[in-house]
Amino acid sequence: MRRSNLPAELNRFVGRTAEQAALTALLEASRLVTVVGVGGVGKTRLALRAAAEAQKRYGEGVRLAALAPLRDPDLVAYALVEALGLTDHTPRPPREVLVEHLAERRTLLVVDGFEHLVESCAPLLRELLAHAPGLTVLAVGRRPLRVAGEAVFPLAPMGEADAVALLAERAAEAGAPVVPAAPVASLAAGTGTALPPEPGAEAVRELCRRLDGIPLALELAAGRLPLLSVEQMLHRLDDRFRLLADGERGVLPRHRTLRTAIGWSHELCTPEERLLWARLSVFAGPFDLEAVEYVCGSRELPPERVLDHLGGLLAQSLVSREDTPAGPAYRLLDTVAAYGAEWLAALGDTERMRRRHRDWYMGLATWCELEWFSPRQPEVAARTDAALPNLRAALDLCLELPDDAHLAQHLAGTLWFAWVGCGRLSEGRLWLERAVALESGHEEARLKALWVLGYVAVLQGDGTAAVAALHECGERARTSRNALAEAYATHRLGCLALLSDDLPRAEALIGRALDSYRELGELNSNVLMGRVEVAMARAFRGDLEGAVAICREVREICEERGELWTRAYALYVLAYSAWTRDAYGEARELLTECVSINHAFRDLVGLVLAIELLALVTVSEGDPAEAAVLQGAVVPVWDTVGVRLFGSEAFDGPRALCERRAEEALGEEAFGVAVREGRGLPLDAVVERALAGRGDAAAGGPADAAAPRPFRTAGSARLPGTRKPAGSPTGKGGEAAG
Repeated sequence: MRRSNLPAELNRFVGRTAEQAALTALLEASRLVTVVGVGGVGKTRLALRAAAEAQKRYGEGVRLAALAPLRDPDLVAYALVEALGLTDHTPRPPREVLVEHLAERRTLLVVDGFEHLVESCAPLLRELLAHAPGLTVLAVGRRPLRVAGEAVFPLAPMGEADAVALLAERAAEAGAPVVPAAPVASLAAGTGTALPPEPGAEAVRELCRRLDGIPLALELAAGRLPLLSVEQMLHRLDDRFRLLADGERGVLPRHRTLRTAIGWSHELCTPEERLLWARLSVFAGPFDLEAVEYVCGSRELPPERVLDHLGGLLAQSLVSREDTPAGPAYRLLDTVAAYGAEWLAALGDTERMRRRHRDWYMGLATWCELEWFSPRQPEVAARTDAALPNLRAALDLCLELPDDAHLAQHLAGTLWFAWVGCGRLSEGRLWLERAVALESGHEEARLKALWVLGYVAVLQGDGTAAVAALHECGERARTSRNALAEAYATHRLGCLALLSDDLPRAEALIGRALDSYRELGELNSNVLMGRVEVAMARAFRGDLEGAVAICREVREICEERGELWTRAYALYVLAYSAWTRDAYGEARELLTECVSINHAFRDLVGLVLAIELLALVTVSEGDPAEAAVLQGAVVPVWDTVGVRLFGSEAFDGPRALCERRAEEALGEEAFGVAVREGRGLPLDAVVERALAGRGDAAAGGPADAAAPRPFRTAGSARLPGTRKPAGSPTGKGGEAAG
């Protein structure tokens, strides 16, 4: 995990020297600091600056949780889990996951934009601070949290000198004529005589005063300076203040100033830009151009012109642009979005635009599900990650409207690859359970949500919930003659049997599902995963040759289709086969690819299985100390997956054998030291270590044939339910399993 997820600064931080020093000092003295102030006053920018400066004091780094896009208070804990870079597969509440992770770590958590969620955010942060003595929270919002021990840091607008400097800097960035930045007259060199102020300097200072030194207002004004002079802007502001003075008597002066600046920017936009601004307010978090063209395009706003109008808003600092792993994305500042939402409501178009937004993200989810089984799988993962705030908003709307229950079920089920393949089992289960609790009247959508819910529960180790969902799915599928849904339910019951060590039942159920898939022409990642699961069952029962044949075929199909996620599981079985043949270099190469894929997709189940098998390869190469470190490293990861290896003796085979061999070689004390070293490694460091090929294999690949093999003796324990591989002339490597 990276030590920080703070965004890079897109332009120079101007002024606020005294405030930054004061905030930094307060962070050293208090474990909960809340920066409060009016919208647009620069709270977030200052907090991120202070957090970046304080980073070196926090061993586990600084993490930012942006809560502004959230609407559902139940998602606050999930947002913090995500911000901390955690992947938790267990059915545990996310609060429990957070407490456990932070308990012994020194971390600075920045929580931005919490004010609309304060009723759920405040008690959660109180609990985390009580149980994690190394945690410091820097909260940013428009009101305090009202939590015991909170130090409130009110942020005032900028002083005149800083305000003038900010306006000049941002105007220069916008390509405006030079704006005088000197707040006072300078002295002629060597004479002590005051020089007259630079022409226009007084007008600049007056503009900054009229805008109350609010950074957002100043930046909006700077965006207009390429078109208007400072004097012209002052005249327009005078008109604007007179217009608002009577209509907003109850509004605080600085709120009025910001609304004046935003409203003035709104008036200076073209009609098309104003309409686009209003429609953009339906997005939660970042959005891409394609989404804007579909959601916001209309007869009045032709999709082919949307880019031009978006560029106009970007030039005026009303929209910001950022680079994401999924490509360029855009975002409205919260205050600007709120103003746009008011105009959208005034137009009476809010509900229609929310539905168009929902329809786009349902379409995106459908496209992603199809493209998951293609060379675009990494792109799908990145796009889903970037779109998550908007997908949540779409799910919220579907659950909110009674007539859209079937859409909620369809969308929650369609996103199975995000829940299962990209490490979001816990959040996925939340949405799926909410969706299936509704009666939609659309059987196909309900059946899909049910089998996906069952699949998620299987991987969480919650057999009771899994059986309930999958049996309901199977019965309803038979009643409605939905053969495909019945096949998926049967498949996932087989998966549950596999993880429960009922290998004959697993092979029978999954085999029956695979027959149905073939009859129905179904081929995707799930189907291929079913074949790999059959291979695992066969390997655990001793038929390693049959398991290898299946996985080689699966690997070929994955290579043809560009599929990576299922490929990683096939590589795991093939790597085990290589280990049984003493082909340690081959096994390590296969597992390196396996680890890399699973880590990229945040698939912790596949990742820990691969690292534990890599540890067995490592001890077989003659490096028991490194093997013990790898074994210790995956212990905390299993805690986030659930019951270690699902309680399965078959899946536990490589780990148990590696532990026995490493402890025999090192002795109990040295083995314990190495395991503890591994337990202290963060996940990214574990993966880096695994990919670097530490140990004997790092230097020479496969172990030398003449090298001693102290742990391959005839008396070594075999993995459960295995036999010697057919065709092994020496009888070595006879231990086989997953």
